[in-house]
Amino acid sequence: MSAFNMKGTIDIHVHAGPSVAKRKVDSGEMLLNAQAAGYRAFVTKDHYFPSMMGTDMVTKHMGDGTTQAMGCICLNNSVGGINVSAVDAACGMGAKIVFMPTVSAKNHIEHHKKTAFVGAGKMKLPEKPIYYLDEQGELLPEVVEVLNYLKEYHPEVVLGTGHGSVPEINKLIDKAVELGLPKILVNHPFFHIGATVDDMVHWADQGAYIELNAVVFNDVEPASHHLPISIAQEVLDRVGYQRIVVDSDMGQSVYKEPVSGLQTFAQVLMEKCGATEEQLRVMMIENPAKLMDISL
Repeated sequence: MSAFNMKGTIDIHVHAGPSVAKRKVDSGEMLLNAQAAGYRAFVTKDHYFPSMMGTDMVTKHMGDGTTQAMGCICLNNSVGGINVSAVDAACGMGAKIVFMPTVSAKNHIEHHKKTAFVGAGKMKLPEKPIYYLDEQGELLPEVVEVLNYLKEYHPEVVLGTGHGSVPEINKLIDKAVELGLPKILVNHPFFHIGATVDDMVHWADQGAYIELNAVVFNDVEPASHHLPISIAQEVLDRVGYQRIVVDSDMGQSVYKEPVSGLQTFAQVLMEKCGATEEQLRVMMIENPAKLMDISL
């Protein structure tokens, strides 16, 4: 089988530097690699700091106009947690995604008590666990404030569910749907989130997109020691490619470079999961284009 043609790819989950976490490439290097592969765009995600300043500058000063580097914000302790003022500034700078807590999420911290998180940054201060439901199991006011802000001012920005638990994500998506937020991305629900495929089907039925990440599958990155490709097969079969976004979630210093990693994943999905080139086009180009407001 010939290598999958990456032309037009939009990878909305790339861990490129600069960062307090060690990365394989920075956003400038990623841009050059993405251009060479024919990408339309990619999103640099940093757990600790908004990435728009870097992505805007490399697009303007290093790019040839064919590929756009885009940025986002993660609502972790380093930006004040779930903080509508940080969201306001990030959206003003052109953030494409607002992620709920990732490395500061209580669920993330508990999951990595025994096994170190390969994407962690070198920080002096310990993370303060963020759990965004109250004692009654309802969303904290600051979460609702962020959702209302996105609805009123920036409905074009994607809400990423981050590394929280299933109960948190259930309440988050319920409220986002109630408010009419049009763009919801569930981040790697099969990896340390603890979601079942039934959960994923339910979220997709509510209108969310389910993320399928290259980095967590052993067939793509054996060094990750994470998941068998059979899980991807089940997600594809049950959720359906129309509600899935395939991306790399790569850039960690010990793994493959993101472009080669994502191309490997595309090959694996074709060869071991029976995905067609047209289905991959939907999951790697059309669905992310809808989320990023990119015309095809």
